[in-house]
Amino acid sequence: MEITERANDAFNRRDVDAFMECVTSDIEFTAAMSGAVAGGSLRGREGIEALFADIRDTWEEHRMVIEEIRDLGERVLGLGRLEGRGKSSGVSVDVPFAIMSDFRDGKMWRSRTYLDHGEALLAAGLSE
Repeated sequence: MEITERANDAFNRRDVDAFMECVTSDIEFTAAMSGAVAGGSLRGREGIEALFADIRDTWEEHRMVIEEIRDLGERVLGLGRLEGRGKSSGVSVDVPFAIMSDFRDGKMWRSRTYLDHGEALLAAGLSE
């Protein structure tokens, strides 16, 4: 769970080096907002750098707020919200957000994000 918190902090700061310390070199990241933030699955350092660049280009503010973390063994589920403000539109966003991360050798190797807590819980095999 500590790795999840460190990775989230690095993500919110767009610190690629700190983020990569928490993940495997072949990290697979799937963003929930397919049209707005890079979309689809991104892999490795290049994918994370592209994601961070896309966020900087699209959002004036963008941060994942994890309010609850559930340890599911080799998987961690973070529930919270996504806060942001569009760069060109100025529109504020505050929506439910979840991230499910799979671990290998003490590092994240895959993360998927959701804009619905129920969908994330279902994907994790849990109920509310």
